[in-house]
Amino acid sequence: MASANRLLVRNIRKSFGTHEVLKGISLEARDGDVISILGASGSGKSTFLRCINLLEIANEGEIWVDGEQIQMTRHHGQNRPQSQKQVDRIRSELGMVFQSFNLWSHMTILENIIEGPVHVLKRPKADCIAEAEALLEKVGIADKRHAYPAHLSGGQQQRAAIARSLAMKPKVMLFDEPTSALDPELVGEVLRVMRALAEEGMTMLVVTHEMSFARDVSNRVIFMRQGVIDSDGAPQDMFGSNASPAFRQFIGNFGA
Repeated sequence: MASANRLLVRNIRKSFGTHEVLKGISLEARDGDVISILGASGSGKSTFLRCINLLEIANEGEIWVDGEQIQMTRHHGQNRPQSQKQVDRIRSELGMVFQSFNLWSHMTILENIIEGPVHVLKRPKADCIAEAEALLEKVGIADKRHAYPAHLSGGQQQRAAIARSLAMKPKVMLFDEPTSALDPELVGEVLRVMRALAEEGMTMLVVTHEMSFARDVSNRVIFMRQGVIDSDGAPQDMFGSNASPAFRQFIGNFGA
């Protein structure tokens, strides 16, 4: 696999019981790609991200991160990772930002951010603190370093969650509807941070309903529908006259 590929996913299938949620999804993300993944609720978008990050284990398919394939084995007819050590290492290379922030409530924002680098990456605490403070400056909440999550707005908590993911120096960032739990007036501050990351060349997969981000920041847009990729292309094509009828109907719901 070419080294320019940060992420390669081939024929991912995932079922919950008899319900097949992902029906053979393939995707390639090259270095610096910003890929927005759009689709109605229930189309499989979040499950797809969770399979990439091994929070869910796909029933079939291959996942490669920066040229390394995640090794799977069959056990009682089910897929499972061959090596937990590999899973832990790959997960550290895939930053994940959730809808609900998932910050540890008993830790300050600074403690949240240094937890992974200190305890997972085994890096010197003083170095991690210095880098965490620089990241908090970058996302615009340096003054909240000693606050607890409950004392921050939703937008501030989400920016802290982004900083926490960046502290692990990931090769790819996965965003699962990062603004959907926010009040409308707080959405912009999170999108500004994500736009800055895109401009710096971070490889990103973003499940989102923010059409302006998909159209203006992404270099690719993927539209999922009923567990498959309905269409995939550059934003100017996807939002232009080449849009599939299903995608045109979908974005019409957002006034896009």
